[in-house]
Amino acid sequence: MRHPLSRRTTLLLWPLLAAFALPASAVQVTDNLDLGGAIRARLDYDPDRDLSEFGFDTAFLTAAYTSDSWIGAAKYRFYGKHYPFDYTDEVGDISFAEYAWLGYRFDADHQVQAGLIPVPFGLQPYYGSTFFETLGSVIGMEDAQDIGIKYTQQSGAWNLQAAWFAMPAEQGHGTSRGGTTYGTGVASADAYVVDGSDNHEKDILVARLARSLELGSWTSEIGVSALTSTLENQDTGDDGHRHALALHYLGTHGPWGVQMLAARQEMTPENPGSDKLVTFGSFDGTFNVAAKGNLYVADLSYTLPGEYGWLSGVKLYANYSHFTKDVSGFEDSQRFIAGSSFTFGPLWIALEWLHGKHDPYIGGGSYTQSLGAGGSDRWENQLYSNIGYYF
Repeated sequence: MRHPLSRRTTLLLWPLLAAFALPASAVQVTDNLDLGGAIRARLDYDPDRDLSEFGFDTAFLTAAYTSDSWIGAAKYRFYGKHYPFDYTDEVGDISFAEYAWLGYRFDADHQVQAGLIPVPFGLQPYYGSTFFETLGSVIGMEDAQDIGIKYTQQSGAWNLQAAWFAMPAEQGHGTSRGGTTYGTGVASADAYVVDGSDNHEKDILVARLARSLELGSWTSEIGVSALTSTLENQDTGDDGHRHALALHYLGTHGPWGVQMLAARQEMTPENPGSDKLVTFGSFDGTFNVAAKGNLYVADLSYTLPGEYGWLSGVKLYANYSHFTKDVSGFEDSQRFIAGSSFTFGPLWIALEWLHGKHDPYIGGGSYTQSLGAGGSDRWENQLYSNIGYYF
């Protein structure tokens, strides 16, 4: 059945598409409230899979409110009809919120936020320069959002973020049983996931402490993050746990940038079957992740100064992420991305070469098992580009 909002969503996109002919700018509704959004296209090319697709990627709408004391932000995304969601009929058949929160600033250095909030774990907001993101994004660490409350305090060079999340993001509209969300999190497995589990994550406690400093000629940040939560299994009724710890470094020196992260994740689910796997989900799908493992990320970037006609903001980067798994026989997952992002006239573009092994999103291997026991036991390649008009 088609989503009843699909037709209205499609009609909404037509005036947004017309905006490509106009200068990019957010709409300032009042002195405090701005509305905006984007329309994006994507390119996927992999001759080994006879994959050559170019079309609509997503549209999203944003709102941001800022005053002396009150702050807030929201972002809602629409997908569907086009690859990789071409199994749906209309744009909007898959849709969900990325974030939606309200906050209060006690002063310039202290604030609290409540709602659907980004989880403050590791490098912020992403684990590198890539658009496609790292393996951290598919094991529930990078670019994750949950529902709860977060306190932020800036004390000189020190930044503290502490949060309690009652639950993960609510399911949006889509076809997946537990994966219709933006950020990846513990989920109820769809029927196609062999050895899938049905866990509900709750009472998520997260703390992140970071310090800015100068290391020689490098402007740097070092930090540590910790996460603990309860995994309530819906089949057995018993509670397991999830624990994660991360160390990170961020440094800039002129046009050069370096980001590094090392993280440990341990989950002890009370599944009726294997306790070596936990099902995660996002973007209308679910897949298994090894319950225990380490994540390593390294990112190097270089930003070209100046403008070159319509071309500006050119950034070159390379990113490597590696997820090692404790269980003997489970194959490590690896992802290497080399690419560039830049502004071309009114468009922002990312062009990336994806190179992955036992990666659910690169090469068409095992989507459901690559982050668990493993998938295609060879390096896979794909050319990927995302082209966006932001307003």
